[in-house]
Amino acid sequence: MTTTTMRFFNTAGPIKADIHYHVPLLSRLDMDDLLLLIRQEKYFVLHAPRQTGKTSALFALRDKLNASGEFRCVYANIEAAQTAREDVVRAMRAILTELQLAAVETLAALCPGVLEEAGPDGALRVVLARWAAADPKPLVLLLDEIDALVGDSLLSVLRQLRAGYPERPRRFPQCAILCGVRDVRDYRIQSSAENAIIAGGSAFNIRAESLRLGDFSRQEVESLLAQHTAETGQAFADEACAAIWELTEGQPWLVNALAYEACFKNKAGRDRGRPIFVAAIQEAHEQLILRRETHLDQLTDKLQEERVRRVIEPLLSGATEAAAIADDDLQYVRDLGLVGLGKPVAIANPIYREVIPRALTWTTQEMVIYDDPAWYVADDGVLEVDKLLAAFQEFFREHSEHWVERFQYKEAGPQLLLQAFLQRIVNSGGRIEREYGLGRRRTDLLLVWPVDGDASRTQKVVIECKVLHGGFERTLREGLEQTRAYMDHCAAAEGHLVLFDRTEGKSWDDKVYRREETEGGAPVAVWGM
Repeated sequence: MTTTTMRFFNTAGPIKADIHYHVPLLSRLDMDDLLLLIRQEKYFVLHAPRQTGKTSALFALRDKLNASGEFRCVYANIEAAQTAREDVVRAMRAILTELQLAAVETLAALCPGVLEEAGPDGALRVVLARWAAADPKPLVLLLDEIDALVGDSLLSVLRQLRAGYPERPRRFPQCAILCGVRDVRDYRIQSSAENAIIAGGSAFNIRAESLRLGDFSRQEVESLLAQHTAETGQAFADEACAAIWELTEGQPWLVNALAYEACFKNKAGRDRGRPIFVAAIQEAHEQLILRRETHLDQLTDKLQEERVRRVIEPLLSGATEAAAIADDDLQYVRDLGLVGLGKPVAIANPIYREVIPRALTWTTQEMVIYDDPAWYVADDGVLEVDKLLAAFQEFFREHSEHWVERFQYKEAGPQLLLQAFLQRIVNSGGRIEREYGLGRRRTDLLLVWPVDGDASRTQKVVIECKVLHGGFERTLREGLEQTRAYMDHCAAAEGHLVLFDRTEGKSWDDKVYRREETEGGAPVAVWGM
C-alpha cells in the first residue's frame, strides 16, 4: 500500500518536486543565455546567498542537460573538503570521492591510484581529462559549494581547472560551473605555500561570466502560495499575501518559512477550512526571530566579521554617504544577501532589518531592561510611551557609556541601545518596525501595540532617532519634519523625536531634556539624551 505525502513549504535542503511546493526550478535563470555559455565552452560562476535555491537549480540543470542527450553533466557538492582546510591531499581525496559518488557508473574506473600518481595538485585535472576523453558527448561539470574550500586547497582546484581549460572539450570538461555564495572574483585566498594572498580573479582568470540567482518575484511568491490553496483549499487572505511579500521582498527561504510556520507549525493554521490572515503571518514572523532559526542565525553570525561591520554600521547609524564603504566590502555583503542590489544601499528586506539590530543587542535585551509590564501599561491597556522614554532617558544617562562601549557597532550604539530597551518591552505583546539606511541621518521606529492584547485596537507610535549634527536648531527642525512625515506615512497619532548629543565634554544636564513641539499641527515630544 502506498501513501501520498501532502506537499509543504520547504525550508531545508534542495527541492523535491513531489513533496515541496516550489517555483519552477530553472525559471529564475535565463536558460537561453546559460545554454549559450555551455555551447560556447565557457567556464563561469553561479552565485547567490544561502538558501535561495542554488542547489535545486543545479540539480534541475543537470537533469535537463542529461535528458537532452547532447551532454554528460555531473553535479558534485565539494563542501566535504572544507574540513581539510590547508591539507590539499585530504581536500583532493574528498573532492575525488564526491565526483565518484556523483558519477559512479562512468567515473569510478578512472580514479584508482590517481592521487598517488599525479599528486594533489594534478589529480583532479587527470581525472577530468580521462573522463572527458572516455565519451564523445561533451562533459559539463557543476561544482557546488566551491567557496567552502580555503587557502591552498581552493587554489589547487582553481588552478587545475585553469590548467586543463585549453584541452576542452575532447580532453577536459567543455563547461565548468562553479557555484557558491560569493563570486570567485571576491575570493582573497591566503596561500600558506606561497606566503601570499592570491586574488580569486587571478587564480581563475578563465571565468567568462558571473550569474546571480535572484529572489522570487511578487508573482512567483503568489504562485507558490496558490499551490497550497489549490491542493488544500486553504486560502491566504490578500493582506496575508501582501505581508509575506513586504516582509521578505521575495527572499526564498523567508517566504517558505513564513508560509510553513503559518500553515503547518501553527496548530490553528492546520485547520484547512480556516484562511490564513495577516495576524498569522505577523505571528510567524515573530516566532522565526525568537527561535533564531538557523538561516537567520547564520546570517547574523556574519555581523561579527569586520568587513561586514564596515558596511552595516553606517546603515544602522544613518551615515550621510557611502564614500567610506569599500566596493569589495559592499560586494561581499551583497553576496551574503544582507544588503540589496539596488540603490541607495539598504538592508535586503524588512525581516533582516529587524533581525540585525536585535541580533546585535540580544545580551543587552536580556540584562538591562524591566520585565514587569505593569509600570508602562495604563489601566485602559494603552502603552505609556512617555513613561517608557523617561525611564530610558534616565538609564541612558547613567549607563550609556558602559553599554555603548560593549557594542561592536559603536557608531550606532545609542540607536541600538534604545532599540534593545524598546524590544524588551514590546516582546510582551507588540512589535517594532524599523526603517534605516545610508544617507537617512535618522532611524525610524514604529511601535505597534495591541491595546489590551486586542489586535483590532492598535496603538501606533513613531519614535524618530537622530544624532545631533550641524547645530541644534537645524537638527531639531529636520527631525521634526521627518517625524511628522513618518507619522503621516504610518497613520500614527503619537510621535517622539529622540536627539542623541555625542558632543564630547558636554554635561549631561545640558544634554538631557524633554520639550513639546508642534509640527504640521501635531504635537511631537522631543527627548534630549
